[in-house]
Amino acid sequence: MLELYVVMAFMLIASAIAVSLRGLLSSVISVGAVGLGLCVMFLLLKAPDLAITQLVVEILMLVILIRATIGRGVSRIFHRSSVWIFAVFFVFAAGFLAAAWVSLKDMPAFGEPLMRVSDYFIRNALERTGAANIVTSVVLDFRAYDTLGEATILFTSVIGVLALMRSKGRKKTDERDEPDS
Repeated sequence: MLELYVVMAFMLIASAIAVSLRGLLSSVISVGAVGLGLCVMFLLLKAPDLAITQLVVEILMLVILIRATIGRGVSRIFHRSSVWIFAVFFVFAAGFLAAAWVSLKDMPAFGEPLMRVSDYFIRNALERTGAANIVTSVVLDFRAYDTLGEATILFTSVIGVLALMRSKGRKKTDERDEPDS
C-alpha cells in the first residue's frame, strides 16, 4: 500500500510542476511524468493490460503534444497568476487524496489476490469455450469486448496521429477558403 502512496505523491508533485512551469514544452513533459506514474500505479494494482494501454496512449499523446508545441511556436505561457493556480492545485490535490484514501482503504492487503474469479476461469475455460488453451479462451471469449475496446483505442490513436501529422491537404496560414459557387 505504501507504494501506491509514493506513486500518488510523485504524480501530485509532477502535476504541480506541470502547472507551475512557464515553458509549455516543460509542462507537457511533466504531464507525461504524471501519465507514467499512472502506468506504474496500474502495474502495482496488478492490471498490466491497463498499464500497457496507458503507456501507449501516453506516448502517443506526448508525441502529439510535443509536436504541437514545437511546431506552432507556442513554447511560453504568459500572464499566469501563480497564486490562483496553486490554490486550485491544493484544492484538487486535497480532493484527490481524500478520494484515494476512501477508495484504497478497503483494498485487500498486498499479496492477496484482487480477483477471486480466476479460479473459475482456470477450471472451466476450456470446457465452456472449446478453445485450445486458457489464455486464448480468456482473451477471445470471456474478455472479447475488452480486447476489442483496447484494439479500437489503439487503432483510433494511430489514425488520430496520422491525421494530425499529415502534410497533404493542409492549408497554410495565409491561404483562405474559396467561396462556394
